[in-house]
Amino acid sequence: MAAIATARKSRPRNALEGLALTALLQSFPTFAAAALLLKLCGNHDLVGDPGVAIFVAFASLAHAMLAVTLGPSFPAAFKTVYEPKFFAAHLSLSDKITAWRTQPAASLQLMTIMLLLSVMAVVTASVG
Repeated sequence: MAAIATARKSRPRNALEGLALTALLQSFPTFAAAALLLKLCGNHDLVGDPGVAIFVAFASLAHAMLAVTLGPSFPAAFKTVYEPKFFAAHLSLSDKITAWRTQPAASLQLMTIMLLLSVMAVVTASVG
């Protein structure tokens, strides 16, 4: 049944899945870390401001759209942002994530982001 569902996946749906995965798994952690770094550096404008969440969401989406648009044309320049496996039409959504996660570079990227955000969260909580 899964083979039938993946065979009938439309091109717009596949493109939307790729864009969403790029935004959520690659762009969002970068801008969330940037917002947290600004908070750590003492920018008090970010405290309690819903504009931060809106900025992170829109910046992640714009970053992902730029990567998806220019990534196939310039793979050397966008090798850390554009992931071709996110756009493989024969893979289901969970298979796309699994294929990306099992790559050594992606595993290292996820571990680095997790450690960075963990350290920054501890520092932010202890500083106040």
